[in-house]
Amino acid sequence: MVSIPGMMISSSDGPRPMPVIAMGTAAASVFHGSDAMAPSTIVDAIKVGYRHFDTAVTYRTEKPIGEGISEALRLGLIKSRSELFITTKLWGISADRHLVLPAINQSLRNLGLEYVDLYLIHWPLKLNQDEVRLPIPKECIAAIDLKAVWEAMEECQSLGLTKSIGVSNFYPKLIQQILSFAKIPPAVNQVEMNPRWQQKKLTKFCKENSILVTAYSPLGAFGNKAWGDNHVMECDVLQEIAKSNGKTVAQISLRWLYEQGVSIAVKSFNTERMKQNLDIFGWSLTEEELEKIDQIPQHRLVYLIGKMTTEPNDIMAEIDAELD
Repeated sequence: MVSIPGMMISSSDGPRPMPVIAMGTAAASVFHGSDAMAPSTIVDAIKVGYRHFDTAVTYRTEKPIGEGISEALRLGLIKSRSELFITTKLWGISADRHLVLPAINQSLRNLGLEYVDLYLIHWPLKLNQDEVRLPIPKECIAAIDLKAVWEAMEECQSLGLTKSIGVSNFYPKLIQQILSFAKIPPAVNQVEMNPRWQQKKLTKFCKENSILVTAYSPLGAFGNKAWGDNHVMECDVLQEIAKSNGKTVAQISLRWLYEQGVSIAVKSFNTERMKQNLDIFGWSLTEEELEKIDQIPQHRLVYLIGKMTTEPNDIMAEIDAELD
């Protein structure tokens, strides 16, 4: 079983390690109203070495993760819940001051846990709709009252419902706003990042402000029909480097991210690929290989929230401008 190193983040317990690789659990099927993952998948992941699981209320995977954790404890694969690091997120329909505590409590009930290790604001938007419907109509998207929502996030940490708080899909301007009034600064910013979308400006900003970046869609969400593409997995440069190292393209991409000093949320429900995705330690990329990857033309996925809107709007235009 692989031992996964940790990266330090701020928490209510002081600096604590977060496993550098998380098993992501978002899948296209969840946006069509179907559950995407069985509890046995979590058990299999724990068996091969995963100790960090990334979920969200919109993924419909909180309950199977909780059930998988219970089974892993019953089987003796882990001795206590504290051996695991669980991340979940606040969805836009609950992005109001008075709705944040009910939202995290519902996630905790789904997971069957007393606390999560990291709670993130999923998107810097408020959504006015009863359930996730794609595309999200323009009239259902509104600006978030960031100060009020962040105060509620801080309360979640103060109450012990989460060890750390952070954001997802936030650009520097919004993070600066949080830092201007936060009593507890964000520990993590989870964003799309891979060799085809390297996020140099954003990662530099986050490092300067002691915020750990977590890269989602590290393989370009290959095979995910809702928002993925093949630009990472079929990249000629990455394929050449993989061949010369006797590695997979996925391993090269994940190793590159690790060498950028970021953490990673990578999804596969296939046990063999789960193992392969953890085999990125004990070797490194050469300076020449890193330089080649640095020169790869950049291509951002069509952002999920962008696909969820029927037409451009001022909020998304500002996000797009900041993230380019």
